[in-house]
Amino acid sequence: MNRIDQTFKKLASQNKKALIPYVSVGDPNLEFTERLVLKLAEEGADLIELGIPYSDPVADGPTIQKASARALSGGVTLEKIFSLILRLREKTQIPLIIMSYFNPIYVKGMENFTKKASASGIDGIIIPDLPVEEAGIFNELAKEQGIYLINLIAPTSNKRIKKIVQNSKGFIYCVSSLGVTGARAGNFNNLETFLQNIRAETDLPLAVGFGVSTSEQAKNIAQYAEGVIIGSALINQIEKNIDQNYFNQEKALSDASSFIRDLKGAMSI
Repeated sequence: MNRIDQTFKKLASQNKKALIPYVSVGDPNLEFTERLVLKLAEEGADLIELGIPYSDPVADGPTIQKASARALSGGVTLEKIFSLILRLREKTQIPLIIMSYFNPIYVKGMENFTKKASASGIDGIIIPDLPVEEAGIFNELAKEQGIYLINLIAPTSNKRIKKIVQNSKGFIYCVSSLGVTGARAGNFNNLETFLQNIRAETDLPLAVGFGVSTSEQAKNIAQYAEGVIIGSALINQIEKNIDQNYFNQEKALSDASSFIRDLKGAMSI
């Protein structure tokens, strides 16, 4: 059984919800990413999304754009990322999910990419700019390697929900609001109805992302969804410890750990 299925099944049996942090791999360096992933797993993360840095991240807001730029300027490559994942797999069995735009996958070669991802220990892949209508070949290659293609459903996807969920495994990534990623204020007022529309078409777990930034928001979302995805707000905890001349790695780890611990605690109430 895929680690993603195992995790959601275990959480459901405990009446708990999944906390899924997004990490921009290589921001500001790969050594820190390795330590961060292991620390987040210790602090209560249930699955971890590994963002592949890309120069034109069209679905992402300023925070992740800057994180990607820092990682790329540090010389991060796919081969280095796969090596990092192999090292992580020696120390943790937490489900690891790659989030990548399609261009790096296409350049690498879809078959080559899925084989490398599987060999390194990846459980799922999210590709925000690959619509389900064009994902057939990649989906088949991923299935051959035991990797789940996790699709996104946005508030504008109403007519496509059935097709998207039929071609999804692991969980559904539910985009909370229109626009790009980024921490936001707000109560996600239409979330319950949005999730009900998706749940009418699938038994897969639903995880909500885009704009989640506070413990209170995570607590509210966890009432309706099986998972909460947090990205930009976590990266903000790291970025505040970076300046032009110095990166306070220990403080960044401490701040990120405290943030995730608070979110997980709020979701458990």
